[in-house]
Amino acid sequence: MTNKLNFYDFSLPKLQVFLSEHGFKKFSATQAFEWVYLKGEQDFNNMSNLALKARDFLSENFTFDLPTITKKHISEDGTIKLLVALKDGSLVETVLMRYNYGNVVCVTTQVGCNMGCLFCASGLLKKQRDLSAGEMLGQVLLINNILKENNEKRLTTHVVLMGIGEPFDNFTNIIDFIDLLNNPKSLGIGARHITVSTCGLVPKIKEFADLKLQVKLAISLHAPNDAKRNQIMPINKAYPLKEVIAAVKYYEQKTNKRITYEYIMLKDFNDSLDDARELAKLIKGTNGFVNLIPYNPVDEHDFARSPRDRTYVFANALKKLGVQTTIRKEFGNDIDAACGQLRAKEEKTRGDRD
Repeated sequence: MTNKLNFYDFSLPKLQVFLSEHGFKKFSATQAFEWVYLKGEQDFNNMSNLALKARDFLSENFTFDLPTITKKHISEDGTIKLLVALKDGSLVETVLMRYNYGNVVCVTTQVGCNMGCLFCASGLLKKQRDLSAGEMLGQVLLINNILKENNEKRLTTHVVLMGIGEPFDNFTNIIDFIDLLNNPKSLGIGARHITVSTCGLVPKIKEFADLKLQVKLAISLHAPNDAKRNQIMPINKAYPLKEVIAAVKYYEQKTNKRITYEYIMLKDFNDSLDDARELAKLIKGTNGFVNLIPYNPVDEHDFARSPRDRTYVFANALKKLGVQTTIRKEFGNDIDAACGQLRAKEEKTRGDRD
């Protein structure tokens, strides 16, 4: 092959099919995975238990391409935010957040975003393309490399698909990516430690449910009714809340798993007691819980953060109405924490230079 394939783009099932189509046994793929992911070997010639013919074929056809770190910001709280360049020069962001229970990496799934949410920095630059499974995996591997360089005992333990882009708009690639994360022959991250977030692509929620994966699903809700959600999330005009909640119930029935409802607290827009009551009524009958998210203001948008005391009042109102509610811990406030901010600033700088 003239243009080599990226090994990281191939889930184990995908590599097994590829090698079978070229006359090799499926177990050659398993052997290669064990060498690459479990032993850290990237020279196929050193994979001694592979047949020589298989080693030659893999060497001729595959490379190990990782994104390149363009900028690295480290917060006072230990959060690491990377601006990384893909092979074609596209920029994306990756964030490591440190919790007591583990290291959580927030992964970008698309270059830009077409969902157009009016509070979000990710959509400031429209979608240019989807990321491949290997480009998503590369973000996790870059973080792991940094942790190894720092001699940290714990690598990535959890992954959330909540970075730039709408994951379900890149459905096939994220399914391959999830397999790469979860497969014990690759990273071996537990399915319950992987979360996919969607703004509400109803057909894909149902398709995802039918796969019956054990990964977690989060719905970016951010408003308690269609009137308000239409103002801030254009996707709601295609898939209104009634359809989203119906899809959630379908997901719960198929998987027997709980949904997380993400709800960004926007001052004087969706943070009143009436909003809390309406939200509780909306999700009644589903087995989900609400995660309230403090807003990171974006210069290009007019929304402001709800005061801390109002967020607590809102949370307590939901709890009194029987809704399990948490307030998301904040990370990296000193390093352009809102997803997409760092990339948008860099792209603007690029444009100014041009």
